[in-house]
Amino acid sequence: MVGAFWHGLILAFALILPIGMQNGFLLSQGALHRRWLAALPAVVTAALCDTFLVALAVFGVSGAVFHIVWLRVALGMVGVAFLLYMGFQTWRQNPDDHAVTSEVWSPRRQIGFAMSVSLLNPHALMDTLAVIGGSAAVYGTWGQRASFAAGCALVSWVWFFFLMTLGHVAGRAAAGVGLRRVINRISALMMWASAGLLIHILLTFR
Repeated sequence: MVGAFWHGLILAFALILPIGMQNGFLLSQGALHRRWLAALPAVVTAALCDTFLVALAVFGVSGAVFHIVWLRVALGMVGVAFLLYMGFQTWRQNPDDHAVTSEVWSPRRQIGFAMSVSLLNPHALMDTLAVIGGSAAVYGTWGQRASFAAGCALVSWVWFFFLMTLGHVAGRAAAGVGLRRVINRISALMMWASAGLLIHILLTFR
């Protein structure tokens, strides 16, 4: 179960690193609010949404094929394909493609926007349902799945609070194009490494 936890932790970290709309919004809100806690509604909402999607992927989508061996393998292969594709896209991504908001929003508006970029974002849905769900499908016990899901969800909570703090301390300079390009490259490498780990699990699958 410890191995499943670390697998989920590393995979989710690779998926969450690119500075897209969700991360950019949280970073900017941390930078633009004078009080650190003023951006808390956006952070908590985004983390809760990610936790919900992870649970849906691990215990819903992949849980539906829990007892069907060949389907579990097939779903795992889909996860590998998505990881390889998303790694390639992340490597080539132009950080300027994701502009962040420049105004301070009320808590209600923060919550609404955080929910929309978390639950209605095609990339977020692909991350969780295809990649995380596909990776979780290779684990044969509920304990392993729970450990895997915990690792994935923990990353969202820690990363979003880190982004808010980074934005608050460093201001808008923390969201510079150069930094985001480096982060995207690291994320792509981690996605490819996660694909390799998933392939290894599939090859030794019984």
